[in-house]
Amino acid sequence: MSNSKLAAADYAAVVIYFLAVIGVGLYSMFRTNRGTVSGYFLAGRFITFLPVGASLFASNIGSEHFIGLAGSGAAAGIAVGAFEFNACILLQLLGWVFLPVYIASGVNTLPEYMKKRFGGKRIRIYLASLSLILYIFTKISVNLYAGAVFIQQALDWNLYVSVLLILTVTAICTVSGGLAAVIYTDTLQAFIMMVGATTLSIISFVKVGGYKGLYDQFESAIPNSTLMNPNTTCGIPPNDSWTMLRDPMSKSMPWPGFLFGQTPASIWYWCADQMMVQRTLAAKSLSHAQGGTLTAGYMKLLPFFVMVLPGMISRVLFPNEVACATSEQCMKVCGSKVSCTNIAYPKLVLELMPDFMRGVMLSVMLSALMSDLTSIFNSASTLFTLDFYATFRKKATNRELMIVGRIAIIFLTIIGIIWIPVVESMQGGQLYIYIQSISAYLAPPIAAVYLLAVLSKRCNELGAFCGLISGFVVGVIRMILDFVYKEPRCGDEDERPRLIRLHYMYFATILFWLTIIVSMIVSFLTVPPSLEQLTCTTFWTRFSERDDNETIELEDVNTDIEISETKKKTSIWQWFCGLNASKFEIATSKERLKTIQSLQQNETAKIILKINLVVILILSGFLYIFFSSNHFGLLD
Repeated sequence: MSNSKLAAADYAAVVIYFLAVIGVGLYSMFRTNRGTVSGYFLAGRFITFLPVGASLFASNIGSEHFIGLAGSGAAAGIAVGAFEFNACILLQLLGWVFLPVYIASGVNTLPEYMKKRFGGKRIRIYLASLSLILYIFTKISVNLYAGAVFIQQALDWNLYVSVLLILTVTAICTVSGGLAAVIYTDTLQAFIMMVGATTLSIISFVKVGGYKGLYDQFESAIPNSTLMNPNTTCGIPPNDSWTMLRDPMSKSMPWPGFLFGQTPASIWYWCADQMMVQRTLAAKSLSHAQGGTLTAGYMKLLPFFVMVLPGMISRVLFPNEVACATSEQCMKVCGSKVSCTNIAYPKLVLELMPDFMRGVMLSVMLSALMSDLTSIFNSASTLFTLDFYATFRKKATNRELMIVGRIAIIFLTIIGIIWIPVVESMQGGQLYIYIQSISAYLAPPIAAVYLLAVLSKRCNELGAFCGLISGFVVGVIRMILDFVYKEPRCGDEDERPRLIRLHYMYFATILFWLTIIVSMIVSFLTVPPSLEQLTCTTFWTRFSERDDNETIELEDVNTDIEISETKKKTSIWQWFCGLNASKFEIATSKERLKTIQSLQQNETAKIILKINLVVILILSGFLYIFFSSNHFGLLD
């Protein structure tokens, strides 16, 4: 049997996987209320810490991580693992600084929080628009492409046929179950991903001779085309492959750029992105939300060992394919002129795994893809429905809002598909680096303004808006120039303007601090925020006494219309789509929100949470230092 084909046992594993996912999805549909806005978009706020943490992990670890992290590991060594350890720390920033404010303010979406914090509509609409743009450029198109790459390698299918298959499978989960179905299926998929990826990692390390064997062989993992041409350095692993945070002039991971540029940019993703924060807002209390960020933090230690290092092993085992150094060779291997490092992980699966286990790993990739896409679709639907449609159509009914949210997903997906060819050609074929670079051009201003909103009581609406716009204009100019002046292939002279050669992490640093400076200068020159705008909307005022009538859930809007609709007999289709809200469910949702907004925590739970917070911060810091030093010297 060809390694590019799957055996009957492999298909059986995939069928078992789909049956398990469908079973969990149906369970969540029977167990949860999906008929209200809070029930559909926030799972009724009844989720415990373990599903919250698993969903955070599964929503983050999409197929682009398996493809992208392994591909970057194969191309440039362990440096890309810094993003994973960084996430462990930023998740705790979300849990202990941002989340208490979001929960106390009683919002459904993060743009809604900005409206409460600053007043007016323009920042809310702007942030919702920019978030949707980022979803298209860095999430939807990337996930579809990464998942299609794996299916293409496994089944020899056309890339776009694979994309359509992925969309069909994913749509069923998203349309029917709401966030509850996404979270429960994420929990199952996180378990499948961890077991499958760990199994492949163990097999790979055994094959290469362990960690020391990988270290000894990686520098010599050079394709034959390079070995036969002594005049080229293309296809040779970088000298600093085993250093995580590298020299300030490094092209892959300059430590000042990472710490002062990439880290602030990543604050957007972990602390101010609707897709990630929405899971924590669904928690039944602040303690469960913080427990979820801790759980996800511990899980985020895993990808370095089961994705990055296996990607490097793939280069050692298959240097001519994974590390191809000429356009002709790469086109023959994977159909790309730029690079074939993105096939590092699929190559391991198809070459090393026995029958049935290949099917399990295909299920792992589908788990990663589906969990990420369902999360993206649900969050994009939430943003469009609550921050666009409901803002302009104030008389919209509960049922109308949820139908509109589903329709919006279709248009976002079409644009994402159109963008796939751009994804394929950017950043030397390193998918994960493409994601980070686009985020570095658009995300730092968002991160800066959210930080100011939560930590500064002096920042006002005009200052925040001016900071956002100035940062956006500068970032878009750089992004457009990146598309015009593409990074040269290995061996070609770099004739790009100096501005384009500036590492995207350093550019993110400039963009982040530019936004903060502009926002604060304008804020200090204009009227400070009102007391109403600061009530429960900053870290310093999160325990402020609020007016009980101040928070109005969307379920309150046009309740009479909804009640008259629900008196009609509920059809199977209405139940399947969660369009059968009742007066009791709406009232229960409102009371639930008031309880969570109090931020009450059990003292014993607080102690346990703080101990784990200290442990994970120390562990993450140690791993940074260990893998950024001469750790083989330490081991000897």
